[in-house]
Amino acid sequence: MVTEGIKDTFLIWKGELKNVFADTGVMIFFFLVPFIYPLLYAFIYNNEVVREAKMVVVDQSNSSLSRKFIRMVDATADVKVVAACADMDEAKRMLDKKEAYGILLLPTQFSKDLHAERQTNISLYSDMSSLLFYKAFLLSATEVSFQLGKEVRMHNHPVSSEKMESITVNPIPYESVTLFNTQNGFASFLVPAILILVIQQTLILGIGMLGGTAREKNRFHTLVPISKHFNGTLRIVFGKSLSYLVLYILVCGWALVVVPELFTLPQLASPVTLTLFILPYLFACIFFSMTLSGFMVSRESPMMIFVFTSVFLLFISGISWPMHSIPSFWKATGYLFPSTPGIQGFVRINTMGATLNEVSAEYKLLWIQTGVYFLTSCLVYRYQIIRSRKLVHLQYSNMKSKQETKE
Repeated sequence: MVTEGIKDTFLIWKGELKNVFADTGVMIFFFLVPFIYPLLYAFIYNNEVVREAKMVVVDQSNSSLSRKFIRMVDATADVKVVAACADMDEAKRMLDKKEAYGILLLPTQFSKDLHAERQTNISLYSDMSSLLFYKAFLLSATEVSFQLGKEVRMHNHPVSSEKMESITVNPIPYESVTLFNTQNGFASFLVPAILILVIQQTLILGIGMLGGTAREKNRFHTLVPISKHFNGTLRIVFGKSLSYLVLYILVCGWALVVVPELFTLPQLASPVTLTLFILPYLFACIFFSMTLSGFMVSRESPMMIFVFTSVFLLFISGISWPMHSIPSFWKATGYLFPSTPGIQGFVRINTMGATLNEVSAEYKLLWIQTGVYFLTSCLVYRYQIIRSRKLVHLQYSNMKSKQETKE
């Protein structure tokens, strides 16, 4: 009995691999998308940060201090002052034409207020079609205002020595150190999360398409074919899952190791820690996908149902928005998907150098998801086996009754 089960598992494994390589659509999801998408996203965000963001200025002060402020802003790496406009209407027209993405307005009293030791206000307007423009303008204007403020203070309050001057303008020296993402790069922040999400989504789409195809080809429209090799639930689940696991070991090696190396993304994880963490993530994604495939009635169903969820899953993963700020309902919903603990754990391991013990909560959750979705996939396939038997029995009974009627 055990030997027969092992043989059937091997036959199902081999048959599922044949189904994968015989289906162009599944090949696209299992190989082309995981191999191309990481490269595409990494190429798009390869510059990491926005440089030379175009800005126009409206200098109502027209003083030496205001012109110095503008020169200092233009000298920063993130901003390029492309024009000086006479008024706000002209500046807005340049924004409308996309000739610039930000406006810096220096008021009439700018120089007078500074020389009179009064606080002055500078207005910054940004095209919010991209938050990176706003970030570049805000950081540059803030840094320049601090620097110019120090210089004005030194000019208005001369002191006896260089040491006293340093204490006056900078009483508490500080240094800003960005941990784990030293250049504040967008690729280093976002691409690791996308790599993990691509693995889950392509598995869902590919396995869902295989399930829909199996139903379309089966005359009873069931997920499980009528065959003596498909009579055991465990052998079906193990056979199919092992075929997907073999294929996605290669995919994970490409997406999680080779791509970050090609684009010099942070890679602080030890090979053993990364392997031990990705293993339950792969199992959880596979069994989750197999569970969902039981509800696919056609090849097109997974495309219509699951493609749109990618952006939603990225948001509730806690990467693009802080997890503690996500409402409890959506936070709980996010933990139904393997991608949420997968993204959180992978980013900590690969980008921050965390150990397996430091991501124990995510690691345990992935194993729990593996167990739960293994049971649900077994239930789905068991139901399909029973349904197939009932339909065969019903067909046999109908044929027998028709034969008896003829006689």
